[in-house]
Amino acid sequence: MSAKSDSPIAKKYVPSPNHDARESRVDILLLHYTGMQTAGEALERLKDREAKVSCHYFVDEDGRVTQMVPEARRAWHGGLGSWKGAVDINSRSIGIEIVNPGHEFGYREFPDAQVDAVIALCRDIIKRRRIARERVLGHSDVAPGRKKDPGEKFPWAKLAAAGVGFWADPAPITEGRTLSANDRGTAVEDLQKQLIKFGYGLEVSRLYDDATRLVVTAFQRHFRPERVDGLADPSTMDTLRNLLKTLRAHH
Repeated sequence: MSAKSDSPIAKKYVPSPNHDARESRVDILLLHYTGMQTAGEALERLKDREAKVSCHYFVDEDGRVTQMVPEARRAWHGGLGSWKGAVDINSRSIGIEIVNPGHEFGYREFPDAQVDAVIALCRDIIKRRRIARERVLGHSDVAPGRKKDPGEKFPWAKLAAAGVGFWADPAPITEGRTLSANDRGTAVEDLQKQLIKFGYGLEVSRLYDDATRLVVTAFQRHFRPERVDGLADPSTMDTLRNLLKTLRAHH
């Protein structure tokens, strides 16, 4: 396997053996945090044949970018998930692991040098691969039941301002009707349909069940990070409606 990086932003190549053939064209850019105590530990795991995980790119806190799997190959980063009805996310995505200990080991802000490197890398991939803005996603978007990364501290607004990803300023948090556990009926059905339309994997049950709460939580982590509580308050619902409206205007 050639050890030449696909992106000029990646100055180093550390190969992982964990990849196989793609079944689909790349149309998603998937961002993760490493969620381990150190960068070294995370890198070792991504190279470990036994661990059966990998990524295309690895971004250190100081902004160094390392490639681990050729873009032409299917890296093993997304696991079980779905977006817009597609379930083999690994086949259609490029995965970027961003060094951060994550919620388990002392979640912290992402340093500017790291964010700038992520933006440069994403811009390069998006341009070459023609990835739509609304298909730059977090791991928690495609696997809301299992994942929290890259989480509410990740500066999605800054990325969007640089042309990476899709964003609308979140609606301000106000009092008002809030949907929560075991609510049922038309309002819940409308919310579920809007989340599905946006791309999240969810069934229309008309019941504010655990699956709905987890998807709302994932949506908040990405698009309304000021308060992540899994409750569909007016701010969350207005932000979702604004995003869908902006999306329609773009297409």
